[in-house]
Formats: sequence, C-alpha cells, structure tokens
Amino acid sequence: MEILNSLPGTPLPLGASVAEGGVNFSVFSRNATKVFLEFYSASEDSEPYAQVEFSPSENRTGDIWHAFVPGIKPGSLYLFRVDGPFEPSKGHRFDVHQRLFDPYAKTITPVSVFYNLPPDYSAPLDKNDIEHGKNQRAKVFPKCVVIDNENFDWQGDRPINRPLSESVIYEVHLKGFTAGKNAGVSCPGTYAGFIEKIPYLKDLGITAVELLPIFEFDEFENSNVNPRTGERMKNYWGYSTINFFSPKASFAADKTPGGCVNEFKTLVRELHKAGIEVILDVVFNHTAEGNEHGVALNFRGFENSVYYTLVGSHKEYYMNFSGCGNTMNCNHPIVRNFIIDSLRYWVLNYHVDGFRFDLASILSRGQEGELLKFPPLTNAIAEDPVLGKTKIIAEPWDAGGAYQLGGFPGGRRWAEWNDRFRDDIRRFWRGDEYVSTNAATRISGSSDLFTISGRAPYHSINYVCCHDGFTMNDLVSYNGKHNDENGEGNRDGSDSNWSYNHGYEGPTLNPVIEKMRNRQMRNYILTLLISQGTPMLLGGDEFRRGQQGNNNAYCQDNDISWFDWENCSLNSALVSFTRKAIRLRKDHPVFRRTKFFKGSMAGKKPDIQWYAADGSNPDWSKISRFLAFRLLGTFDSGAKKISDNDFFIAANTDRQDIMLRIPAITDSRKWYRIADTSIEDETSLLSVENAETLISQDRYVLPASSMLILVAK
Repeated sequence: MEILNSLPGTPLPLGASVAEGGVNFSVFSRNATKVFLEFYSASEDSEPYAQVEFSPSENRTGDIWHAFVPGIKPGSLYLFRVDGPFEPSKGHRFDVHQRLFDPYAKTITPVSVFYNLPPDYSAPLDKNDIEHGKNQRAKVFPKCVVIDNENFDWQGDRPINRPLSESVIYEVHLKGFTAGKNAGVSCPGTYAGFIEKIPYLKDLGITAVELLPIFEFDEFENSNVNPRTGERMKNYWGYSTINFFSPKASFAADKTPGGCVNEFKTLVRELHKAGIEVILDVVFNHTAEGNEHGVALNFRGFENSVYYTLVGSHKEYYMNFSGCGNTMNCNHPIVRNFIIDSLRYWVLNYHVDGFRFDLASILSRGQEGELLKFPPLTNAIAEDPVLGKTKIIAEPWDAGGAYQLGGFPGGRRWAEWNDRFRDDIRRFWRGDEYVSTNAATRISGSSDLFTISGRAPYHSINYVCCHDGFTMNDLVSYNGKHNDENGEGNRDGSDSNWSYNHGYEGPTLNPVIEKMRNRQMRNYILTLLISQGTPMLLGGDEFRRGQQGNNNAYCQDNDISWFDWENCSLNSALVSFTRKAIRLRKDHPVFRRTKFFKGSMAGKKPDIQWYAADGSNPDWSKISRFLAFRLLGTFDSGAKKISDNDFFIAANTDRQDIMLRIPAITDSRKWYRIADTSIEDETSLLSVENAETLISQDRYVLPASSMLILVAK
C-alpha cells in the first residue's frame, strides 16, 4: 500500500473539498489519538491502494484533523480509520480497525453494510469479547466519493419561495412513486423516473412534493422475515440515516460513483420548472448506528461521546427518545453545527425548498435528554440566514413522551404536522357522535393550538393520511390493521386508526360498498382542501392506492407500497375530483386565510357563521354528526383586503338524509351549487363559473355521509 504525501491543509470546511491540485480532507474528533485516511480504486475493493496518516502536530487544529492530498480528484473513493480510547463507560468507542464514513461525505457507493452482517448481529459491550473492526471486510463497506459541486448546469434555477399559505403538499416515496406496475417510465424507482411523472403532478395541481427520506440509508438494516414468503424485509421508508449529505445512491439510474448527485439535482431543477417545490423529510433525531449493540459507521467511531446522548452515570448506554436505539445529541454545539451545515448544503447545492423534521421534539432536548424551553438548535434553524426562506416543518413529538403540537419551540417560522386534524376529521366522517365541535375547530384552522404561540392558520400542516398509517383507500376499506407480513406478529402499527370498512373487510366487488367508499374519499379530500391551514395529500390517495390493510408498511419495498399506475385510470373520476378540489382552493383565498377567524364583531358581518341544520345558531353541547357554516368572502388579510365569493358549506355524517335550511342572501345574489359529494358523476364538484343554480334558495336535502358547498354570486 502506497503512503501518500500530504500538506497540512485547512480545518474548514469539514469534509472533502476539491481545490486546485488536489482535495482537502477535514474531520472532527476530540479524543482521537490517530487518524488514517484510506483511498480505494473501486467500490468493491477489499484493501486501500494508498493511505495518509494525519500528524497530531501538523494536521490538527483544535479538535479538527485535516490534510490536503495533492493529486486526488473528484470521483476518488476514500474511508477513515480512527484510533483512540475504547472506554464505553466514559462514552469512548474508538477502534482503529474499523473503517468509517466521513460524516460530511457528499455521497457514498451503494453497498450495504447490514446485508453482510448476520441477522442476529449484536456488537459486544466489552472490546475484550471481540474486536469487530478486525473482522470487517472493506469489500462490503461503502466508500465515500469525492464530489465537485461546480460541474452542474442549473440553467438559471432559482428558489420558488411560494408562501406556505398557498402551498398544497404531496407526500411521496421517491422510489415507490415509479417502481410499481404500469408506471410507464424508462428508469423505474429512480430520480430520473420521477422526472417523467412531473407532468402528472403539475396537472394535479400540487405545489410541493414532500419526499420521504432520501439521505443515504441502508435498506437491509431490517432483518425481519416475511412469515408468508420467507423473504427478508427491508427498511423501505428510510428513517435511519447513515450519511446526512448524501442523496441515496441506489435511487439513481446512473450507478457510477457520485452519479446520484447530478441526477437528484436534475430532478429538483425540473420540478422547479414545473412550479413544484421540493421538501425533504429529514431524520436528525437518531442514526443507523443503533444502541450499545449496534454497528459503527461514522459518528460512533469519530466521537461517540459528543454525537450521542448517553446515560449520565453509564455512558456505555444510549438514551433512546427515538425508539430506534440512540438519540443524537442535537443541542451540543458540535452536533448543532453539523445539522445546520447539512441543511445549508441541501439548500445551497441542491436548491431544495424546505424540510420536514422527523420526531422533531428530539431537536429540542438538551444534552441530558431534558426538554428545553428555548432550544438553541430549533432557534438556530429558524434564524439561520441561509435557511431564511426555506419551509421548516416539525413533527412535534418524539418516542420519549414529548408532545409539542401548537407550541413547538424555536419561533414563528416553524410549521407543524397536525395529527389532531387527522384524528378529528377521521372520527367526524366515520360518523362518531359528538365530535362536530372538534371537527369545526380543525376545519377553521386549529386556533386552539396555534394562537397561543402567535402562529397563523397555515402553520398547521393538515392531513387525513400520511406515510405512517392507512392510505385513504384502506381507511375506508378496513376496520383494523393487517400487518402480518411485516414479520412482527401484527403487533406493530397504530391501533387507533378511526377507520371504517363500510361492511366488508378489504377489497370487494359489492357496488353499494364501493359507492360509499368512493363517497367517503371525496368527503375526506374536499374537507382537507377547504380547511384553513396547509393541506398535505398522501401520494396515491387521489387514485385509491392501497396497502392491503398494512398501516405500517415501513418494511414493504414491493407492490404493497409501490404505486400501481393502472389505478390512476381505473379511478380517474377521483383523480379528476381531487384536481378540481385543489383548483377550488387555489382560486379562492377564503380557503387559505393567513389570519384566524374573528367571528362576530360589532358593526361587521361575521367572517364565519355557524348553523344548525334548521338554520339556527348551533348548540355546541348537543350538535352531532353535522356541521354547517358560511364564509364571508371579503376580509382583511393583513397586507391587503381580499374580495372573494361567499361560501356556504355543510357536512352530514349521519346515516340519514337531512333537510337543510340554507341561510338567506339579502342582496341580489343567489346560491349556486359547487359540490355535492353524494353525486357519482363529474358534476359532484364544479367550478364557480359552472356552478349550478339552486331551484330552492332556502332548502336542500343533504344525503347521508355527504358534503355540500354553495357559492354566492
């Protein structure tokens, strides 16, 4: 093995930085005694062809080890080895034999670490039991790739910076979107394949895709076995990151080292051309290295005591607020800077428009695991000048019991996933008794949750379904979860689904049941899109994508999770309905207010007026399975006065039809029907221009389980 000459280099920036004549390498390690940098000719090589040993006197500044290596070029493959104390009780787990990724690597080669470990692998607590690093095979360990970010043509691409209040988000798995049947793309399951489906997304009317994790992860981390087929399950969703600067290499059609970089940039550029923003689902709460029995990949081998939150009196153990074995020490200054560096990198080098933070309450925990009132990290993300225009969305809870919905700390820029909207709207349309008040609060923007923190309606990310749980098709087709094929005895996944199968568990050819299921999906979609807040639609719900009743398909990298695009034509009426519902929202600012309703004010018409079925004021202590309200189209948005149509909306979730009293219009306008979800054909939802004049201006028979929208003009 060749020993390469090197120069001292510079400590910043961290990672591998291409410069004239070579590459500068820089890594953080406070307690290391030696650092070795290895170079490989090919991804499958077992041994490096060259090595650089960092000198503590010449290649170290503070806690940063650095060297400039002449002659190294973009595309070069490298790994690190780090020596230091192995004292788990003090939090140190150095092992000079263990190969490590650069934590700042810009991409790695698509090789699985976990695929080549025995399914029952468990690292020792005591190094004297076995030195795992000595047995590690570099052949099956991914290699870091040196990347030059200056060789991509962005063609003048600039951030869209669409206000969150005007956004319609589409949550989707990058691979699953085109990996399934009838996708009709040349490179299924890839960034390139996704590009071919952009016209569909643009035609549907969504304004942003929220991609499930694309930071590099190892799908073979899951060792469970499908009890029906005997096949090994995978980590399909990707909520277990192994590198935070790398797009997932296996999602690229270009399999050359680093090919995923330009391919993902191309996807972002082309989405922007279609007016669609890119929001990344990011997982900074834990890593794939697991607990004390886990495997070293990068952070554990560079500085375990800094990167992870450890048990104070027994630092060989990891605090586990993520439910996945470890918790990143997010508010340690080193880790905080690392996270900010990662976010900035994706904004500056990939032009992404925002981030959704998984189990974000962990980002507000201190170095001993306590919840902080003023967390440095969440505030830094909100105030960072580079991230100033990006969308930042919190999943405001964690697996350690924190639940911060409506009050996620870090400032008013933070939006939040609103699971209360999901549950209350599901229960309302299922026909549960006495949940109308809750549903009214959600539809009107969840002021009970967001007013106290000074936020606006659009800070509530409203959703009926998301990746975690039933799809909308399964929500109306199953009474219970069917997760047997996950290999966990159907114990995984939530039991609180608020679903209803309408008389038969699973798929059926019964036309009466199918009619009701389609109607309920129209109700869910329309409610989502006329509610105050920012709507998020689960990808495929618009054409009844199902998962066979699996409400936790995290491990199903197969047809259970993948889109079957034949459903798009089979359920074209629902696709059309969704498209028109999105257009209704976009065309009428009354459905996307930037301020909460004020109700009745002296001398002014109420901006929202609620009604009982007979037209009287509702008794909120008694109202059940019904809602009706009138929206005033003229209102002050703060920046300007909005002039829109008035709308009357009513929802009957009972099993019986009702005779509805319509509020009178005192001027020359009339009520016109826009929507009646009980109608089976294309006229179930009309545009304002094509709205149907009501024969009776004071009464309407509202069928069971249906929604009515009238417009005044």
